[in-house]
Amino acid sequence: MRWKGRRKSTNVEDRRGRGPAGPKLAIGGGMGVLVVVVMLLLGVDPSQLLGTGGQTGTGTQRQTTPEEEERVEFVKVVLADTEDVWGRVFTDAGLTYRQPKLVVFTGRVQSACGLADSGVGPFYCPADESIYLDVSFFTQMRKQLGAPGDFAQAYVIAHEVGHHVQKLLGDMQKVHRARGKVSQREYNALSVRLELQADFYAGLFAHHGQRMKRFLEEGDLEEAINAAKAIGDDTLQRRGRGYVEPETFTHGSSAQRVAWFRRGLETGDLRAGNTFDDALFDRVAPK
Repeated sequence: MRWKGRRKSTNVEDRRGRGPAGPKLAIGGGMGVLVVVVMLLLGVDPSQLLGTGGQTGTGTQRQTTPEEEERVEFVKVVLADTEDVWGRVFTDAGLTYRQPKLVVFTGRVQSACGLADSGVGPFYCPADESIYLDVSFFTQMRKQLGAPGDFAQAYVIAHEVGHHVQKLLGDMQKVHRARGKVSQREYNALSVRLELQADFYAGLFAHHGQRMKRFLEEGDLEEAINAAKAIGDDTLQRRGRGYVEPETFTHGSSAQRVAWFRRGLETGDLRAGNTFDDALFDRVAPK
């Protein structure tokens, strides 16, 4: 991805080394820590795994590496690209885009959604309209998930920004209001649709970003598609459990995630991303 020397967003807050004090959050599960991390890395509702207490501390001084600093600079450029793309898309649709913030942290962070361990992976908190990211996750993508590449990283950021778009357009609120009104299996299905729409928006970002900035290099799209495959629920379950339970999916299969990313990439049309067009969604969250 061509990113060096381009505009950086001013909406990035650096909280590295300033994590909140208190006991470490325990995050685990039968599939193992790695699989839990990956299944939640692009989630929109981390509150189920977040603590609600804890005091904010000043943390301790920590040394950073040139590689880490470069990653932070990369994040700033990608976020700036999402601002430009979504500002244009919203304007063309007669809407106003409100830019989210992105908080870079290490270890643990306090958000308006609660206290989060970096183990939950990158997440969007709708309560403060902020994306939270520990850049060490990019190393996990490369080493543990087999999803290397700078545009794979850009895909992750664009997906989280996609959740912000969902809040601005109202789909996120509709899904959240369905909690308690439907069975867990039905709610999981709605969660999958929310995630697939965010994948569509990541593809739409790539479509318009390339037209506006020509930032893609050879192999970039393959990196993003490979990342989408790597975090499909079926792929993760097969890796962690050895078998697949589709009724427990919350993010979508690898094939679904790739298909919706491709749809956004190919159409670039905001109207083509309605993943909720069925009776269930209309019943629990009417438009």
